[in-house]
Amino acid sequence: MKKYLLIAGGGALGAILRFIIKNINFYNYKEAIPLNTLIINITGSFVLALISTIAIENLELDNDIRLGITTGFIGAYTTFSTMCKETVGLINHGLYFSSILYISFSVIFGLCFAYFGVIVARKGVSRFFNKKTEDNEEEKIS
Repeated sequence: MKKYLLIAGGGALGAILRFIIKNINFYNYKEAIPLNTLIINITGSFVLALISTIAIENLELDNDIRLGITTGFIGAYTTFSTMCKETVGLINHGLYFSSILYISFSVIFGLCFAYFGVIVARKGVSRFFNKKTEDNEEEKIS
């Protein structure tokens, strides 16, 4: 039961954050590519990779909490279906080049930011956890 509550809570928070970002009006942005959804999906890729890598490689994070963050929060925050709907809208308006750019940017930047999330987790965050582990071991020895 705890797992479902954590997923639901994470999902609610992710959906609210997505709604807030989706409604941001970027000053003077007049291009056809839906920038808000692109930002949501790219940042979601980064955070999912970061959290998953930390949870797997550095923390003994409870599986239910991990599911609440990844499946609940990130799952509700990111939005593949909206990207697809917006791409179809671009195509229906004859904006073929913009639709190809949108899909390309989504996939390429999503993968790059996911990779960057793994790197940040392994290089930056793991140092923090390793430092804490080393400090705890030194205290035990003393």
